[in-house]
Amino acid sequence: NAMVYMRGNAADYDRWDRYLVQGSGWSWQDMLPHFTALEGNDHLGGPLHGTDGPLKVSHLGRHDIVSQAFVKSVQALGYPYQPDYNSGHQRGVGFMQTTTYPRVRCSAVRAFLDPVRGNRNLEVKTRAKVTRVLFEGRRASGVEHRIDGATHTARATRAVILTAGAFVTPQLLMLSGIGPAAHLREHGLEVLVDAPGVGANLHDHHEVPLIASTDRNYGYFKEDRGWRMLANGLNYLLFKGGPVASGGVDACAFVNPQEPAGEPTIKLYCVPLVYGDKEVLNREPMPGVTFTSCVLQPKARGSVRLRSADPLDLPLVDPNYLGHPDDMRLQVDALLHARTVMRTRPMADTIVEELLPGAAVVDREGLEEHCRRTVKTNWHPCGTARMGRAGDPMAVLTPDLAVKGVEALHVLDASLMPTVPHGNTNAPTMAAADRAVDKLLGRSQPS
Repeated sequence: NAMVYMRGNAADYDRWDRYLVQGSGWSWQDMLPHFTALEGNDHLGGPLHGTDGPLKVSHLGRHDIVSQAFVKSVQALGYPYQPDYNSGHQRGVGFMQTTTYPRVRCSAVRAFLDPVRGNRNLEVKTRAKVTRVLFEGRRASGVEHRIDGATHTARATRAVILTAGAFVTPQLLMLSGIGPAAHLREHGLEVLVDAPGVGANLHDHHEVPLIASTDRNYGYFKEDRGWRMLANGLNYLLFKGGPVASGGVDACAFVNPQEPAGEPTIKLYCVPLVYGDKEVLNREPMPGVTFTSCVLQPKARGSVRLRSADPLDLPLVDPNYLGHPDDMRLQVDALLHARTVMRTRPMADTIVEELLPGAAVVDREGLEEHCRRTVKTNWHPCGTARMGRAGDPMAVLTPDLAVKGVEALHVLDASLMPTVPHGNTNAPTMAAADRAVDKLLGRSQPS
């Protein structure tokens, strides 16, 4: 997730809590202690932030000129400067908090796995492909996996936990007999639990670019070539400075073009280079800037389905981006808002020409076509094994993230989310997993 540390909006978790039954333990106030327990923030503290946790969080010390101009231009349009979008209230514009310290990526491996690698009760297997969950009756008893073509079995005495992500977790559940019954039978699989919600409810933050050329290179263009590459490498190695110390995206805005004082509906990123798939951009690299816009609460839902009963076959993923008319309307509004930011000083002082979709594309029909042609993932897929209340036929998990219809099987990845939070999904997934582990181990909840 570009090392971005982003929790989402307080309202996201309060909605989860109301949806699951008020008081189920998923509200913002319930989740905040899990965020702070994991967080080791080097510049923010108090009741909203942890300073001693294993996941290191910091502000980037260096902000490129374009990102600074972006922040000032959004402020010029009436939005406040937002010094902490992780406070539960995001409206405004500001600079990224990242899982870095000191200017080094703090991955989940570095934060949580490396400190316990020497534990005798931990075995880490690499090159292992899990192929299905094993059951004794309806109780999960282990997993089958392959390493270099050989099949192995790992037995579980207490529980099996799936963290394979929003695409592979539903695939594994279906391969193990948990999923839509007709779909499983279509592939010759025995049905253990008819669970129509497995693989349904797929949604994601999709992004659409607005790209412009700039009067000079403000960002990272050609910084990885020749003597610049050597100088930037030395700068990072010796001083942890320069462009290598950046995650590539330094600034973002949470806005609502239709109701500026309301809950944000759109997230805008400013990337100080021409960013996108070469086949879509259809132009040679040049100095420029990309404004990436995301609809924060998309309504369209896609799916994950089996390609075959072979676990080595990739699943069939239909993201269904822009499949709801409200998503398209908001995505066009986001483009228009990004264009307004681009044309507002001081951002406007850096711009030479709008390249994509191009200044001539002004009608909504043309902008919709640009959206359909360029839309892509923002890397936040979720919801394909969502939790839900008792009696909800599409809920795969209980509020404590146990798979319904079986015993001793839990899902602790972004598949669990009923709706995507207002932001990146790495921090919310970690906090949700921390909550679930406390429940599994019978530990008291952090406060």
